[in-house]
Amino acid sequence: MKKTISVIGVPMDLGQGRRGVDMGPSAIRYAGLKERIQRLGYTVKDQGNINVPTAEAHDIDNDSLKYLPEVVQVSQDLSHKVAEVIAKDHFPIILGGDHSIAIGSIAGLATHHKNLGVIWFDAHADFNTSETSPSGNIHGMPLSCTVGIGHEDLTHINGYAKKVKNEHVVIVGARSVDPEERELLKQHGITCFTMHEIDKMGIAKVMEEAIRIAGEGTDGIHLSLDLDSIDPDMCPGVGTPVLGGVTYREGHLAMEMLYQSGKVVSCDLVEVNPILDEGNKTARTAVDLVCSLLGESVM
Repeated sequence: MKKTISVIGVPMDLGQGRRGVDMGPSAIRYAGLKERIQRLGYTVKDQGNINVPTAEAHDIDNDSLKYLPEVVQVSQDLSHKVAEVIAKDHFPIILGGDHSIAIGSIAGLATHHKNLGVIWFDAHADFNTSETSPSGNIHGMPLSCTVGIGHEDLTHINGYAKKVKNEHVVIVGARSVDPEERELLKQHGITCFTMHEIDKMGIAKVMEEAIRIAGEGTDGIHLSLDLDSIDPDMCPGVGTPVLGGVTYREGHLAMEMLYQSGKVVSCDLVEVNPILDEGNKTARTAVDLVCSLLGESVM
């Protein structure tokens, strides 16, 4: 792990339908992110927040791609900021905000990591397009955009599509996938370990496979961690909770294995919604997990 961490906040709520996730970066910071990471021996530089337009100040022009121009602008701005901190040899931790922020974070990473692997820890696949999405919310589309599938304005952040190769993408923890989205995943050969595989194989075997697929022959692994991947008993403060998720302890083992791999180069923490939370429990879980990703251990 690089010894300097850059924290970038993206108070984005334009990509999903429930308000409050824009307060996620503040909630995660309040849960002691900087102090906990510093205790692990890292230097932490908080880069502040990317500017995000207010939803009420803008009209929705396309119900199939809600707030498209605004999401594109935030994605481009975030891409530039991520590229800037990577150029300084820092490890970026990007705080959402809804999961649409991953379009910009991965675009920024791809300016330096030309062959990036991605592990997408999520209850959902986020592989919809404007044609398949039931809602038109862009937070259900970032993974497809990252591999070059979807509206050109979203796929061509920084002027080109396909930031990541399909064979280097792994979804872990999925348990709510739309029917047409499921067909897209199969069509494009995306590896998806659902909760069925985690129950059957165990989280250790799943993570061994995920790290192998995303890590072999790549420049490193980006972890995109949606807190709704964790069961709602530990993460109630998310916009789209789904029962039967990854347990708290399984989540920690997954993060510990990623740290031990030595391959992780960056991380998103997304979909923390303090309005729906219980005493900032979800943000505290996010901090606990990212500390395991950075090497915190019992012994």
